[in-house]
Amino acid sequence: MLKLFYSPNACSLAPHIALDEAGADYEAVRVDFKNGEQRSERYLAINPKGRVPALVTDRGILTEVPAILGWVAQTYPAAHLKPEGDFFAFSMMQEFNLYIASTVHVALAHLFPAERWADSAEAIANMKAKVPSNLTALLGLIEDRFADGRPWVMGAQYTVADPYLYVMTRWLERDGAGGSAPFPRLVAHRSRVQARPAVQKVLADEGLEPV
Repeated sequence: MLKLFYSPNACSLAPHIALDEAGADYEAVRVDFKNGEQRSERYLAINPKGRVPALVTDRGILTEVPAILGWVAQTYPAAHLKPEGDFFAFSMMQEFNLYIASTVHVALAHLFPAERWADSAEAIANMKAKVPSNLTALLGLIEDRFADGRPWVMGAQYTVADPYLYVMTRWLERDGAGGSAPFPRLVAHRSRVQARPAVQKVLADEGLEPV
């Protein structure tokens, strides 16, 4: 059986949703970040990075959200969580996921935990103050993507890119992120994702409220 290590409302929420959408047989194992479990010897033996997610498979352990999402999409083709029969389109989906991981997530990470990036209170305050304007530019590109009326990131088909975007738009409601008001299309996308039965189940399993 697969084993997914996650922390509630962390980026691991995306692969947690993807596994449920895929109908995978998996066990979800909570990592208690508040008590520093991610730095424990036991967890570092699973993921030396001390982060989530980590997915234990029969081939070994995968980390990093885009890698796990791509693996789920490829491993469970019957779930139709990736573009079908078109490797270029699959690569475009991965391009989107990598943009979320390398750019959007990093921008939000300057809010929590900001102490990862600077030590002085002044520097931390300056970083946090810059986050909303950065997100306006970064997420504005994704907002524009939905201008053609598409329901999902890749068009008509729901893919593993959609729960990943959902996690980011959930985080817009955190203090200091600036809120979701500038992104009406992304809010509509968030509502569509949140209405899916698998998403509702995973939110309940992680003890999370809808946004």
